[in-house]
Amino acid sequence: MISHFDHIVLTVSDIQNAVNFYKRVLCMEEVTFANGRKAVTFGNQKINFQLLGQEPRNIANVGSGDVCLISNWSLEEVIDHLDKEDVKIIEGPVGKSGAVGAIQSVYFLDPDKNLIEVSVYQ
Repeated sequence: MISHFDHIVLTVSDIQNAVNFYKRVLCMEEVTFANGRKAVTFGNQKINFQLLGQEPRNIANVGSGDVCLISNWSLEEVIDHLDKEDVKIIEGPVGKSGAVGAIQSVYFLDPDKNLIEVSVYQ
């Protein structure tokens, strides 16, 4: 029935700050869509950003997201990049179970305290 994720939406306190963080730290591309809304893309996926209360169907709070992203870099390269970008790793490297097997992961917070996991399949 379901083949893949198309996009996720994160509720943030400052959309441009979130866009800048995801571009700088995760090397994603900024896009503008539908009446000036902002998102970032990577591969065939998209992360949309919204302000608290912007979408009445969504009752998520700022910083309630928890996202696992798979990297095509080695975990050492990811850690080095995060260090250069002054991003504090709050856990990892640690072994976890991904959607299709074992992964090695590091965890950090975005500016709104959404939990970001960057992982590499072994």
